[in-house]
Amino acid sequence: MFEVNSIITILAFCATMLVIFWRPRGLNEAIPATIGALVVIISGTVSWTDLMDISSKVTGAAITIIATIIMAIVLESFGFFHWCAAQLASKARGSGIRLFWYTNLLCFLMTLFFNNDGSILITTPILLMLLHHLRLKNHQKIPYLLSGALIATASSAPIGVSNIVNLIALKIVHMDLYMHTAMMFVPATLGLLFMSFMLFIVMYKEIPKKLTTQYVNENFARKSFHPLQAAPPAESQQQRTKFMVKILLFVLSVRIGLFIASYFGVSVSLVAVIGSFILLAWRWYALKLTPFDILKKTPWYVLVFAFSMYVIVYGLHNIGLTSYLISTLKPLVANNLFNASLIMGGVLTILSNIFDNHPALMVGTLTLTGMGLDPITLKTIYLANIIGSDMGSLLLPIGTLASLMWMHIVRKGKVKIGWNKYMKVTFIVIPPTVLFTLLCLYAWIKYVVSGLL
Repeated sequence: MFEVNSIITILAFCATMLVIFWRPRGLNEAIPATIGALVVIISGTVSWTDLMDISSKVTGAAITIIATIIMAIVLESFGFFHWCAAQLASKARGSGIRLFWYTNLLCFLMTLFFNNDGSILITTPILLMLLHHLRLKNHQKIPYLLSGALIATASSAPIGVSNIVNLIALKIVHMDLYMHTAMMFVPATLGLLFMSFMLFIVMYKEIPKKLTTQYVNENFARKSFHPLQAAPPAESQQQRTKFMVKILLFVLSVRIGLFIASYFGVSVSLVAVIGSFILLAWRWYALKLTPFDILKKTPWYVLVFAFSMYVIVYGLHNIGLTSYLISTLKPLVANNLFNASLIMGGVLTILSNIFDNHPALMVGTLTLTGMGLDPITLKTIYLANIIGSDMGSLLLPIGTLASLMWMHIVRKGKVKIGWNKYMKVTFIVIPPTVLFTLLCLYAWIKYVVSGLL
């Protein structure tokens, strides 16, 4: 009977991932994930007790991400992101090189302020609009769109709150956001800088050196803020900038609040929800928009998808997948932290590009918790997993849901970026970036963090 359950669980997992990657007719990824989870539950691989355990791990993380996405939707109502597009073009001052670096900076900040999926949903349409107005050719648009997508997705590594699967995994290894950031922010940020320079070198020939930015005028800027449309042009621009800075400072204070809450053991999701409610009230007061539109705009399927994928992975865990990985990998990682970091980062890179980084990181984290490692080794190898999951997964477009969403948005924006073009860049950039970041992580923890613990 157990063998039948195992076969059903494996088939459910494979079928689910196949449909998620295929996405016939734009099928929402939560649907195949839910069906796969139901099959696993019906097979008996996952018990009621397991479901309660999964709920305790997933719910808080999912609520935090949803609250963050709501904040992004509110900012879109204020016209913040159109304002960002105008600022990008203005600061580029006619230089395609400057625009490249400002694009990467914007994508990095949007992921830190929100999350990787939200950053892709926000920045990709902004860039498509901006590049269209700049009248660039298809091949000239690719360096900005591709580098922006890779940086936006990889930027979820420095802080755990920027990725739902990172938040779930943090709970499994009993690690708070404060500790994650202390151990990870510096090496991951160095890795992102390395990635940016690699992207710049690889795509330099395709980056236009001169841009025409004459379209950036008051009429375009005025579209970025509803309440001030009737204001005089000079005053409007000044007021608009001050207002956007206030919004940014508020969002930044909420993000800082998440870390403070984590440090003192307060619910991170509670702080995120409070922040989103305050921003909703602010919007209601400024724009006279009630919060009810948020019910339609918020991607509630994220909750369903996260829970369903974890059910399927938990089923694989129960039929012995993690036990097999433990027996195979423990001899290689137990006694040498350097080897352990490189091996597990590499393993997660491979698994993420085969299975998607969500189930890959969940499997990797469950594997680590069964190895009986000491706390510092467990946390270090877990962070190596994060690097493989958040950065290494970018080798193929199917490695992350964010990449899949990006491909879909770019295609709708009528910019042609095929798998061949994508992989010509990522196969050069991603492997050395992962290796460099893993080495930075090892050096940072060994020579800096360990002395403070």
